[in-house]
Amino acid sequence: MAPLPFSHLYQGIPPTLRWPVKFCLYNAAAAYILSIITGNVSQVDRVWTFLPTIYTAYYALLPLWPNRPPLFFFPYVPETVNPDLVQRYSPRALLMFGLVFIWMCRLTYNTWRRGLFNLNDEDYRWAILRRKIPTWLFQVTNLTFIAFIQNVILFLLGLPTQVAAIQQPAKLSTSDYVLAALALVDIATEFVADNQQYSFQTYKRTGVHEQNEWPGARIKWTPADAKRGFVTRGLWAWSRHPNFFCEQSFWVIINLFPLLAPESPKLTASGNITSLWPLLPSLVLCSLFFSSTLFTESISLSKYPEAYKAYRKRVSMFVPFLTPVWGLLLQLQGKKEEVDRVVYGQDVVQEKKTQ
Repeated sequence: MAPLPFSHLYQGIPPTLRWPVKFCLYNAAAAYILSIITGNVSQVDRVWTFLPTIYTAYYALLPLWPNRPPLFFFPYVPETVNPDLVQRYSPRALLMFGLVFIWMCRLTYNTWRRGLFNLNDEDYRWAILRRKIPTWLFQVTNLTFIAFIQNVILFLLGLPTQVAAIQQPAKLSTSDYVLAALALVDIATEFVADNQQYSFQTYKRTGVHEQNEWPGARIKWTPADAKRGFVTRGLWAWSRHPNFFCEQSFWVIINLFPLLAPESPKLTASGNITSLWPLLPSLVLCSLFFSSTLFTESISLSKYPEAYKAYRKRVSMFVPFLTPVWGLLLQLQGKKEEVDRVVYGQDVVQEKKTQ
């Protein structure tokens, strides 16, 4: 019997990609089937926190895996893989795995406390999109983007670790230490942003400040803050989405590990940029976050038209260093005090005047 076309296609995949590709496709199919059965399309959202870590762990721990899987989903490394890759661990890949594991712990904790692991929970944005477009178009979106494209993006986030594993450095370089420090600062900053948002939403819902809040989130919210409807203090006074900015920055940093390593191929005089391909996963992720943020902000504008419009004029979408520039432009236009009053509250404006 002639082999199936799919078998030929699968054999054409590079050996170090075969298990991750198989795992990705089955996860995408499972997410779509479960979304149809449950009527809930947030199946991928619930595993978003784990999948990049699984792909990263696969490459960082290559010497650990057998040549043949004892179970259907068990990781394995085909015998055709370069023996050097399975004889010793790559210190750079292990470092990247450690950072991604810390990232996973932060995201898992924030997802858990928000109740998003509840199987009945669905991202509010999907419900809004479901009302805005025809049913058939939403199902196409569910199949292509929600189930499959998002799973592919999560798979791509593990590929820089594959490059690091192939580089096989004898020891870590200066760039590794610098990038690791930046990644830890980035995770800590995102954790603060998460805590500030959670603290605000709790106060907005209950009118009571949480006890024993995390450092960085001990902000004395006021009734004016709750009335405004969205957070504009703490890190959120510098960026409209500091958590999203840190999330994108983290994966750019992870993607830079193999690119800035001494073992990385350098650009040629002819301008060949093929060595920049490890940046592809972070660029795809940034594109996803940008489009998703535009949709999220359109929802916020519909709920708080005047206040959120002023917030967009005063505070940068992502990059906090641009916010003072927006403030200067408003100052030159003679509108800064008025916008500050809407965005930060009357009490903030009065406080600035007395200083």
